Amino acid sequence: MKKLLFIGAPMRVFLLIMASVLLLGIWLTGFATAHWLLYLPPAFFTFAAVTGICPGMMFTRTMFKGGKSA
Repeated sequence: MKKLLFIGAPMRVFLLIMASVLLLGIWLTGFATAHWLLYLPPAFFTFAAVTGICPGMMFTRTMFKGGKSA
């Protein structure tokens, strides 16, 4: 269950970097210009990086349980 629930340190760093890149793009565009929907992925990525709980990863792990990547 723990393997299914939490993500590892490399994925947490990756999500934090991706959230930073998205926020940098929003900042360069202008916070007032960017649509509010663009703020959701950095918020979810940051939540997953800080807590280690990523619902998207949990869903894909249950979908492809036991499968090997190519």
